[in-house]
Amino acid sequence: MGEEAENTSKRKAPDSGAEEPPSQPPATAQSQTEADPAAKRRNLSRSCIHEVAVPKSYEAAKDEAVHGTLASPEFNGEMAKQYPFKLDPFQSVSIACLERNESVLVSAHTSAGKTVVAEYAIAMAFRDKQRVIYTSPLKALSNQKYRELSQEFTDVGLMTGDVTLQPNATCLVMTTEILRAMLYRGSEVIKEVAWVIFDEIHYMKDRERGVVWEESIIFLPPAIKMVFLSATMSNATEFAEWICSLHKQPCHVVYTDFRPTPLQHYVFPIGGSGLYLVVDENGQFREDNFGKLQDSFSKQNNQLDGRKGGGPKASGRIAKGGSASGTSDIYRIVKMIMERKFQPVIIFSFSRRECEHHAMSISKLDFNTEDEKECVEQVFRNAITCLVEEDRSLPAIELMLPLLKRGIAVHHSGLLPIIKELVELLFQEGLVKALFATETYNLEFHLSNGKFSNRFAMGLNMPAKTVVFTSVKKWDGDTNRYIGSGEYIQMSGRAGRRGKDERGICVIMIDEKVKPHGSMLQLPLLFKILTDLDVYWVQSFSPFFLPISKLVVVLKDLLYCVGTFGFVPNLCLNFACQSTLQMEMSVIKDMVLGKPAPLVSTFRLSYYTILNLMSRVEGQFTAEHVIRNSFHQFQYEKALPEIVQKITRLEDEATLLDSSGETDLAEYHKLGLDISELEKKIMSEMIRPERALLYLVPGRLVKVRDGSTDWGWGVVVNVVKKPPASGTLPPALSASRSNSYIVDTLLHCSSTSNENGSRSKPCPPRPGEKGEMHVVPVPLPLVSGLSSVRINIPPDLRPPEARQNILFAVQELGKRYPQGLPKLHPINDMGIQEPELVDLVHKLEDLEQKQCSHRLHKSGQSEQELSWYQRKADLNSEIQNLKSKMRDSQLQKFRDELKNRSRVLKMLGHIDADGVLQLKGRAACLIDTGDELLITELMFNGTFNDLDHHQVASLASCFVPCDKSSEQIRLRNELSRPMMQLQEAARKIAEVQRECKLEVNVEEYVESTCRPYLMDVIYCWSRGATFAEVMEMTDIFEGSVIRLARRLDEFLNQLRAAAEAVGEVNLEEKFEKASESLRRGIMFSNSLYL
Repeated sequence: MGEEAENTSKRKAPDSGAEEPPSQPPATAQSQTEADPAAKRRNLSRSCIHEVAVPKSYEAAKDEAVHGTLASPEFNGEMAKQYPFKLDPFQSVSIACLERNESVLVSAHTSAGKTVVAEYAIAMAFRDKQRVIYTSPLKALSNQKYRELSQEFTDVGLMTGDVTLQPNATCLVMTTEILRAMLYRGSEVIKEVAWVIFDEIHYMKDRERGVVWEESIIFLPPAIKMVFLSATMSNATEFAEWICSLHKQPCHVVYTDFRPTPLQHYVFPIGGSGLYLVVDENGQFREDNFGKLQDSFSKQNNQLDGRKGGGPKASGRIAKGGSASGTSDIYRIVKMIMERKFQPVIIFSFSRRECEHHAMSISKLDFNTEDEKECVEQVFRNAITCLVEEDRSLPAIELMLPLLKRGIAVHHSGLLPIIKELVELLFQEGLVKALFATETYNLEFHLSNGKFSNRFAMGLNMPAKTVVFTSVKKWDGDTNRYIGSGEYIQMSGRAGRRGKDERGICVIMIDEKVKPHGSMLQLPLLFKILTDLDVYWVQSFSPFFLPISKLVVVLKDLLYCVGTFGFVPNLCLNFACQSTLQMEMSVIKDMVLGKPAPLVSTFRLSYYTILNLMSRVEGQFTAEHVIRNSFHQFQYEKALPEIVQKITRLEDEATLLDSSGETDLAEYHKLGLDISELEKKIMSEMIRPERALLYLVPGRLVKVRDGSTDWGWGVVVNVVKKPPASGTLPPALSASRSNSYIVDTLLHCSSTSNENGSRSKPCPPRPGEKGEMHVVPVPLPLVSGLSSVRINIPPDLRPPEARQNILFAVQELGKRYPQGLPKLHPINDMGIQEPELVDLVHKLEDLEQKQCSHRLHKSGQSEQELSWYQRKADLNSEIQNLKSKMRDSQLQKFRDELKNRSRVLKMLGHIDADGVLQLKGRAACLIDTGDELLITELMFNGTFNDLDHHQVASLASCFVPCDKSSEQIRLRNELSRPMMQLQEAARKIAEVQRECKLEVNVEEYVESTCRPYLMDVIYCWSRGATFAEVMEMTDIFEGSVIRLARRLDEFLNQLRAAAEAVGEVNLEEKFEKASESLRRGIMFSNSLYL
């Protein structure tokens, strides 16, 4: 890195209206002139920062009179494209870099005008008679960009996998996956390309698809120059240095945090009235107003119906005929925005169903004139003419028109694509005044693990005057967390239309913390929480998904708690209680004024990549070449100097610790570790349901440990069997038996919140904290000890005193047994006689005897000495780990992974012993939409041979990521057997990967690769059912079903190509027929942008 990108210069480009200062000599990336902050805001309001990473010994052969210098590019020649407005400084500097024929990264806020730079690069390609490629993250964005560029340029093509228009055009718009596939295949088109534009390059940090961007950049020929468009990010220079090191060419960075339209940030207290300005247009935080906001909460009643917008909710989805009811906070705030002429407004919600609920709650308002209503209806009728008659009458279409005519619309990934595009067009024309949308990043499923990840919303490149956030917390698939600063910057950037608004307005809706007394949760509140849930009911302490269709089962269990104890453990529902938000001033300040997040590599090795690299005849790239040149490896190596400093610091600390008696300490410490390990093995046998349930009676003391969190002793209240999360799915998709039992346990819990004012899951009290006793749902595997002691628990646990008395009793038992509470003996008390367990018990007893007779155990000083020894051991271990990290580097880890994955490919028959690609491997090379190993296994083991093309389409749908259905899965007979074969093949592949030392959980792999949620829907659609009929079979959103069908069609085409490549004519015909059976009706209606 240091050898190749030796010169990084940095300068400020001033306001284009100001006088240009004399050129400054190149400086380091850290140098920057300091100035008075207030003056800096005034003078640099429209400035940008320019930096450039230059390869070692690079000599620029450009006329400085025309192009300026590397450190200060400036173009004085004839422009390839003229603009009817004056360019901003960052646009002028970026264009000067392009005219130097050098790569550039443009990092700027949303709506700042980055598209100008991309258009200029395209205009240069047309002028110089060269090809240019424009890539975007999603097909819908590619369609939209194709429409925009077609209006500007004459020769534009589109390639998205399911649509190909003018593939020989001068300018090609495509998804990044298409570009990577072209690079893998050695497409002739690439040889004619001069520029590649990567839009939304910050998408590279996406956990699943980010590697596609990284590989595409690595594979591009060095002669091709690149334009990177990105939202603001904190490590743009580091990215440019990587490009410089990789392609041995200069890479400029043009960064600006200038907003063409300044923003004002207000807070709206839920349940209250009025707006509080917290950050003004100069970026100043108004602490006085925040104090007034906090005071306003104390004047309000503690109401729980203010959650995420507050007030009564609309009943049901728009597509299901939901209706409006009541006057909510959303109703009041939207009405106020319209009265103050702050429209158009985008209201961001983090749930698709909530978007529709909020839209229905204001459906009585009307924002359009009669002329606008007529225009909306005319556009609507024209748009749906591409649909057949039966699809035009779908509820999801008909019920949207009344809202649209009133100037109200919804935009999220679950809408029908035609409705979503129609909403975008109407919003751009000013015919939609209030748009309810999911965040700039949509929640969609990962390809591999079924969790949620951030995906860009399709087509929401539409500025408004006002933006409203209905909540400042979001569920990201792992935790319910506050919005990050980068996310807020991206979404709030939609506020303020350049040339139309003096300033943009952002409104943040927040709620005070509502804390129920003790752990009492009244029944009406319980029903309120349950009906407010969006898709899943989630227990944060023992995570599992429970579909809403199982609500009866949930209510039965919860009502049992109410009937037995008179309350519901509020910790059990702490995720659902999203109204319990404690907004600290620092949280708002960090969110609104925080710095953008850095771009971090998510590089990973995939079988698709390995096989395609092996298939390249010219052999110019190998898997190790890709690993060595990845952004991941570049970032790792750049951090090594910091590791050296840390090792030195740790070694200095370790030398200060006394080393006398270390041998005895090491021996005593090892005894403790061995005893702990044996206890874990014995306990895992003792808590098997068939053995433990008999002893898990109310009053039994049990020890609970969740990873590194030791809860100590708690008291059993009840044991419940968790309903199966997968309905009637086959056993292969079900969890283990131990995980299906929940032990409701009274545990000593912290009574305070964390720094954010919220807690993702209950936690033990901190040292010195009094704490409270709460009933916590504990998965059976987390029980780490069974005591022989039982205590009486009162029948009514509602009074805090009753629970506190139990705490006192447990603490008193601890004093009575200072060496630890007596435990149930697996042999003497539980009667377990299995030889393996008996042997473990005898080993444990021998070790405990040795520990008791050890010198340190008798001296009484062991605890202090062990604490000292543990610290030194930890230091030495960390030092060794850091040295190992430096010695082996991340490269070695990837090498080991590559070796193990290659073993998998050999065992499965994709390559031979010499690493030469076989038929299976050639087929897998052509498949990147689904799991390439699993699908090729089905192709070669004969699974598809006995299926008709309808069954083939249905089975293939399991490979395409989709939303989880909340309904029970009941597969018809003709689909059950293929599903079982799929599971068997998945289990085989997972076991092979484990055998080859890859970290793969067999059950998780089977569940993540076998997704039967839309098998029946696709089967019936393939056989000719109408869209209305198949939508009656599932509760998944219409747009999600269509998205799956289109990706399935792309997947089937890949399978057809794979079958053709290996000479399987019958399979090729089946895949072709399966694809043809899908391509009809609204599922494959044309985009309005094409």
